[in-house]
Amino acid sequence: MRILLVGAGGVGDAIAKIAARRSFFDSMVVSDYDLARAERTVAWIGARHPKGAGRFVAERIDASDADSVAAVAKAHRITHVMNAVEPKFVPSVFAGALAADADYLDMAMSLSEPHPERPYEETHIKLGDDQFALAPDWEKVGRLALVGMGVEPGLSDVFARYATDHLFSEVDELGTRDGANLVVRDDDGNEIFAPSFSIWTTIEECLNPPVIWEKERGWYTTAPFSEPEVFTFPEGIGPVECVNVEHEEVLLMPRALDARRVTFKYGLGNEFIGILKTLHQLHLDSTTPIQVRSAEGPVLVAPRDVVAAALPDPATIGPRMTGKTCAGVWVTGTGTDGNPREVYLYHVSDNEWTMREYESQCVVWQTALNPVIALELLADGTWEGMGVLGAEAFDAAPFLELMARPEADGGYGQPWGLEDRLA
Repeated sequence: MRILLVGAGGVGDAIAKIAARRSFFDSMVVSDYDLARAERTVAWIGARHPKGAGRFVAERIDASDADSVAAVAKAHRITHVMNAVEPKFVPSVFAGALAADADYLDMAMSLSEPHPERPYEETHIKLGDDQFALAPDWEKVGRLALVGMGVEPGLSDVFARYATDHLFSEVDELGTRDGANLVVRDDDGNEIFAPSFSIWTTIEECLNPPVIWEKERGWYTTAPFSEPEVFTFPEGIGPVECVNVEHEEVLLMPRALDARRVTFKYGLGNEFIGILKTLHQLHLDSTTPIQVRSAEGPVLVAPRDVVAAALPDPATIGPRMTGKTCAGVWVTGTGTDGNPREVYLYHVSDNEWTMREYESQCVVWQTALNPVIALELLADGTWEGMGVLGAEAFDAAPFLELMARPEADGGYGQPWGLEDRLA
């Protein structure tokens, strides 16, 4: 396996660092528009893992240009393109991988467009629609595009598949629930606003109409931040208010799994919700370029890009951050014994540990872990397929076994949890 990693930001950097401990691939090209950033990742691996450092090289790439992606992939005889850039670049990286006759993985799917007249009632262009529309092209050449293979979506879909296969005879709801107790502080110890994940992506997810799926109704939308609920997260995180957010799980899980309802709720917190609402009111969430003055004269710039540039890079806030983040799926229904059952399957990532082991903050590290596991399962033939598929289309048990198995025994040493929540 020869991997092209597109993007050496927080998640891409963590993917390379996690992969450096594994032996299932022959080479990894770490690429970025900013070559220096890719070179920093490769240098870190060289210092920490000198024996395997020769497998990693840095390249410059333009993720917005499918021809650039294809050219780099062909030059290095790439078999798998791992997309670790903003979802706005999904179409070009997706097309570049296919043009290079390589398999493809991403962690976020092609963007949605709200319904022009009834945005909070009906869907229009859904997350991933543009990619699923091209599934016949991938099937025709016998190639696989494994989409939404991060933590959420990704690990959440693995948990959902495991629950439907092994824990339930009937599922009422597959509810992804994400929460954390993370705090970021400045040099004086004051808590500051510094999102732990791409603000560009967070704005897209949180201000778009959330999507819900019901068997009797299909996909439909609600208003942003709707249906608040307090969900109790494990391992000391505790109760967090969660709200509906647009996310790929709701578009992916119903394609392969039988459930009456599929939802995604995120623990944002009142401050974060207030900031997002303000950005929307000021039109600073817009991706449409506007003309602004500069020392060199008028320039066109997208307001959302300005917001992203003004905030700390999520890849850099790890040393200032404390706490844990939890990703999981809450499942209700009828257990295999015929009795009502309610479970929460989850994985917790501790920032202190990820910083010590990888110098990566916990949110990006947790996201990065899962595509590396998936790549390993594809490399050894445990997972195989063609077309455009999500993680819920594959057997979950081998993934979770490899994830939890100790590193000394060839696994990733990341136990996952299962809480029965009915008394």
